[in-house]
Amino acid sequence: MIIGIDTGGTFTDFVLLDKEMLRIHKVLSTPHNPEQAIVQGMTDLGLKDLALRLVHGSTVATNAVLERKGVRTVFITNRGFRDVLIIGRQARRELYNLTPDYIPPIVERSLCLEVDTRLNAKGKLEKNLEDQDLNRLIEEIRELEPQSVAISLLYSFLDGRQEQAIRKLISEELDDDLFVSLSSEILPEYREYERGMTTWLNAYVGPLVQGYLRRMEKELPAASISVMQSSGDTCNADQAGRKAVNLLLSGPAGGLEGARFVSETAGYKRLMTLDMGGTSTDVALINDVIMLTSEGKIGDLPVSVPMVDIHTIGAGGGSIAWVDEGGLLQVGPQSAGAAPGPVCYRQGGQKITVTDANLVLGRLPSFTRLGGEMQLDRDAAFKAMQRLAQASGLTTAEEVASGIVLIANEHMASALRVISVHKGYDPKAFVLVCFGGAGGLHICALAEALKMHSALVPIHAGVLSALGMLAARPGRQLSKTLAVALADQDAESLEQEFNALIEQGINALKAEGQEEQLFIISRSLDLCYQGQSFTLNVAWKQDIACVDRAFHEQHEKRYGHRLEGVPVELINVRVGISSRILPLSLPEWPQGEKASPVEEVHVHGISKPVSVWQRANLVIDQLIEGPAIITEAVSTTFVDPGWECRVDRYGNLHLRKT
Repeated sequence: MIIGIDTGGTFTDFVLLDKEMLRIHKVLSTPHNPEQAIVQGMTDLGLKDLALRLVHGSTVATNAVLERKGVRTVFITNRGFRDVLIIGRQARRELYNLTPDYIPPIVERSLCLEVDTRLNAKGKLEKNLEDQDLNRLIEEIRELEPQSVAISLLYSFLDGRQEQAIRKLISEELDDDLFVSLSSEILPEYREYERGMTTWLNAYVGPLVQGYLRRMEKELPAASISVMQSSGDTCNADQAGRKAVNLLLSGPAGGLEGARFVSETAGYKRLMTLDMGGTSTDVALINDVIMLTSEGKIGDLPVSVPMVDIHTIGAGGGSIAWVDEGGLLQVGPQSAGAAPGPVCYRQGGQKITVTDANLVLGRLPSFTRLGGEMQLDRDAAFKAMQRLAQASGLTTAEEVASGIVLIANEHMASALRVISVHKGYDPKAFVLVCFGGAGGLHICALAEALKMHSALVPIHAGVLSALGMLAARPGRQLSKTLAVALADQDAESLEQEFNALIEQGINALKAEGQEEQLFIISRSLDLCYQGQSFTLNVAWKQDIACVDRAFHEQHEKRYGHRLEGVPVELINVRVGISSRILPLSLPEWPQGEKASPVEEVHVHGISKPVSVWQRANLVIDQLIEGPAIITEAVSTTFVDPGWECRVDRYGNLHLRKT
């Protein structure tokens, strides 16, 4: 048996695969002790003491960084570079604000220490570590009493022995259990700020993640626990604790894996995904494979480890509508959250949200019970909308609600263009896939805005991240900076670099009990024109000339031009290694007599009554013509006029513009 668990801000979701049958369960999350909700759910399912494989998406690392609640961490670097993490890239958040608010740096200067040693850019040791300097360093660490140490020395990606020597001394002279993070192990790549910050973040949250996973292992001793990484691969709990920075997008990575898996069963491999929740919307592009980036951020902090390429905006069901100083209607990025939530939740919320607008327009039927339990108050939302109409100068509550939905749609459409058009992809060649609680209400309008003709609302969309845990593979993403001219390299020397990384990945996976004959290995290069600051990732083709041509073609597709005659630089070599897993299959949807609508409602802007259908009552190949509303416990889908919906053999809703 395999179970996927996704810990969210409100609910913790469980999807159990037992003899090709899927069971779904939800419990309220326990943010201060996330393992309590997991143990509760496992107990509810009767699995607490059973031997099974458990794959988990965790928000512990993410929340600790966003809330600045990591452990006391010392940062060690070269003399003269103490402030590198505080200075950062000197990019101004507000370009035209002459008096911006001061935001204190997350790294405390008093906890940044220096050692007098230096490697040069070729990896040659210019100044060795001296015993006197090391003894002083140990005394400084002892006085500061940290819970964790991050070490990031210049050019350590070329030679990490000095970092290893400092770690060895800390282990001998101080607490052997003190958490120590080395940049040569966490991110052996150039750019001292990004490498240093990623290493510091790993140390900042590592002890918290380690403690959490150890408590979970203690509560569930029979389970084999793996954790979803930001790259969409899984690793075992012990290795996850040591490289906690790889877990910062754990939950969203599960959602993309779930979208990829379910969409493949529906016959689609080129996807644009929309995960619309209460506070924010995540969008991503899957072009046969999930796209990765090494230029990710958490808040304003760079995290340069490989992670799924997701673009997030502050537009969700709970996004607040407001009127600015010029009298214009705005939506977001502030959110009403789960408490007090939208006005219609009847929990004391006073600010109009996107959910209230959908309810007033009739797109979200007033008899809908969110989560199967929460009754919505349309009258309260309507009265609040009338007050906002007066403030904005609009005539009616419905006009305001329509404006809110249009603005929210434009925010999300712009985000979808960022991950497609801005990167040289035509949205018409993709299928729009939505999951999360709110996306189904907007999916047809967003597809039309991007001139897309097809969309998909997957089965189990409300727990798709947990389902994605089951479809994820054990794997590693490894890299190393070379920073050399591509023309000066030969295939044999590059194969040696690849093989060194492959050996690391194979050893890590074999330590988890994975079988080497099942491994899938990919090789790629980060390339740029000489003088450029950013790279494009190009698959390795066993030939330097082929790779050079592929880079020029990819650059032209992305930026609209190529620079013939300008030398190409090879910055990083990358290896992805994963293990095949047992095939996962969805249970088939029931057949039978076609269902009938359960209700007809009025929707603003549509002259005729709109039929309401229960998704659970639909059968294979049932065809529904828009306008229509399809409801279920965790989400609602609005089929716009001019669209039709067909149910496939697994219960997915295929939407097509007619």
